[in-house]
Amino acid sequence: MNYFKDEEFKCPCCGKFVISSSLKFKLNHARHIANIPFIITSGYRCLAHNEAIGKSPTSSHLKGHAVDVSVKSSRDRYKILEGAIHAGFNRIGIGKDFIHLDDDLDKDPKVCWDYYEEKA
Repeated sequence: MNYFKDEEFKCPCCGKFVISSSLKFKLNHARHIANIPFIITSGYRCLAHNEAIGKSPTSSHLKGHAVDVSVKSSRDRYKILEGAIHAGFNRIGIGKDFIHLDDDLDKDPKVCWDYYEEKA
């Protein structure tokens, strides 16, 4: 089953589309398990767009191995995480209103991080 259209993964500045087949397979599986819509807020990023938004020069988005999925509630966050882990994602970042999923084999596996800023 395919829950996603290619347009959802395109770079917003140039329209280029790159996504690994393994990422798309896992993403569809995670979406099926979670049984809620996954809204992709960031898929592939070209180098120019990645630099323009101030993201890491080693971002997995640059290689088509990462997506950010919108999160609207704690319940949805749990369902997305549950689906992602069961689908085989082992690199997960958690933000206030999104979850980063990637399957970049060039990076450490079995890691989870957050994007929350520490308070002084």
